[in-house]
Amino acid sequence: MMPRIVNKVHTRKALSFQDKYNAMLREDPSFEGVFITAVKTTGIFCRPACRARKPKAENVVFYESPQEAIEHGFRPCKICKPMEQASTAPKPIHDLIEELNSNPYIRIKDYDLRQRGIEPSQVRRWFKKHHNLSFHAYQRMLRINSAFNKITVGESVTNTAFDSGYNSLSGFSEGYRSVFGKAPSQSKEKTVINLIRFTTPLGPMFGCATTQGICLVEFTNRKMLETEFKDLCKRLNAVILPGTNKHLVQLEKEMNEYFNGERKDFSVTLHAPGTTFQQNVWNNLQRIPYGETRSYKKLATDMNIATAIRAVASANGHNRISIIIPCHRVIGENGNLTGYGGGLPRKKWLLDFEKANSKS
Repeated sequence: MMPRIVNKVHTRKALSFQDKYNAMLREDPSFEGVFITAVKTTGIFCRPACRARKPKAENVVFYESPQEAIEHGFRPCKICKPMEQASTAPKPIHDLIEELNSNPYIRIKDYDLRQRGIEPSQVRRWFKKHHNLSFHAYQRMLRINSAFNKITVGESVTNTAFDSGYNSLSGFSEGYRSVFGKAPSQSKEKTVINLIRFTTPLGPMFGCATTQGICLVEFTNRKMLETEFKDLCKRLNAVILPGTNKHLVQLEKEMNEYFNGERKDFSVTLHAPGTTFQQNVWNNLQRIPYGETRSYKKLATDMNIATAIRAVASANGHNRISIIIPCHRVIGENGNLTGYGGGLPRKKWLLDFEKANSKS
C-alpha cells in the first residue's frame, strides 16, 4: 500500500475500453471484480485474468458484472468460472480444510483422498498454488501449530508429541525445531501468527492473527506481501502457520458482511505493531467515515501535523490491514487516486461501492 502520486489518467473516471483490454491481455488479477470481458464470437464471458485465448478488440464487450453479461445473452467461461468468487476452493478441498481445522491431528494420505473420490494431484496443485505448500506440509504445519498451543498452556512435550501423531519424541522435536528454530521446551519464547485464506468479490485475501487480534489483511497478489510477512515475524518474534482462531473467524464473518453491503464499521480486535506515529495515523484512518475520502494533507491537518504530509503518506503505505484500516479512503489533494497495494482498480471499486452503499 505504499502511496505514490500517479499520473492524471488514474482518476476516479471510468476506465476506458483500452484500459480494460490491456488489463485483459495482461491477465491482471488486480482488476478482479472491476469488469467482465464478453466475447461476441464465442458468446462467452470471462474474468479479467482468464488464461483463455485472447480475442481481438473488435470482438470484445465489457460489462460491470456477470449478471449484466448474462442479461445480454453471454454464458460463463468454463476455464475461469466467473460466476464463482475468484480462486474459491473447490468444495472437496474446502471440506478437507474444514475437517483439518476441526481436527488437525488427523492424517489424510493419498489413499484416503482416492477413497473419497478425490484425485491427489488436484489437491497438491491447489495447495501449492494458493498456499505455496504441499498438502502434506499444510497438514504438518497445522499439527505443529496445535502442538504449540498445547505446550504453551502447560501440556507436557512428550504427551503433545504422541497426541500429534508422531511416533517418536525425537521426530517431533526435529519437526518442531524446523518451524520455530527452538526446542519445544522453549515454546513460550515464540509467538504464532495464524493465517487463513478467504475469497472476496475482488479476489482472494490472506488474514493473519495472533491471540491478541488481527495483524494482517491483504490481497494474495500484493507485491509487498512477503516483506510484510517477514516484518511481522521480526516485530512479534513469531512464525506464520496455517490455522485459525476466534479473531480470524470474526474477520471472515465481518468481511463477508462488508462485501454484502451489510457492514460499514468493523469490530474485530486488531493487533497492528508499528511506531507510535504509525499507530496514530492508522487510528485516524479508521475515523474516516464509510463512503467518504480524505487527502493526505487533510489527514495531516486533522492530526495537527500539517507539515508532515509525506510522513503521513508513508505511515498510510505501511498499513498491513486493508479495508478495516481504510487506507483506500485516502486520495490526492486534487481528487486523483493515489497508489494502493491492492491495485488502483480495486481502490476505485471500494470507493464506488462504499459511496453507493452509504446512501442506504
